[in-house]
Amino acid sequence: MTTSRLFLTGIAASGRHGANPGEKDQPQDFVVDLDVEVDVASDDIAATADYRTLIQTARDVVAGGSLDLLESLAGEVARAVSRLPGVVTATAIVHKPAAARSSQIEGIAAAATVESQG
Repeated sequence: MTTSRLFLTGIAASGRHGANPGEKDQPQDFVVDLDVEVDVASDDIAATADYRTLIQTARDVVAGGSLDLLESLAGEVARAVSRLPGVVTATAIVHKPAAARSSQIEGIAAAATVESQG
């Protein structure tokens, strides 16, 4: 098996996640970065993971459900991406810009890595 890594950064998404009062009342902005190891069986686009599907999967996970912890959200994104065809390992880094601003720092993010079960 030949693998390659894809880096997809700055995936904007909106969701209702957070442990503090009021954080789930309205959707908040999140930004997802993906580091995805993919199987590259050939030079055919159908033989590897599709960027558009990876991006949409990350957005769908952030938009769906509601979690308290940023760490849990990163894990859910990584798990969903790891289930996609051609994916060997997925790392999701989820940034929460509003939390960083309210803490007066540049960034708050959590990362999780999941290996494909297929």
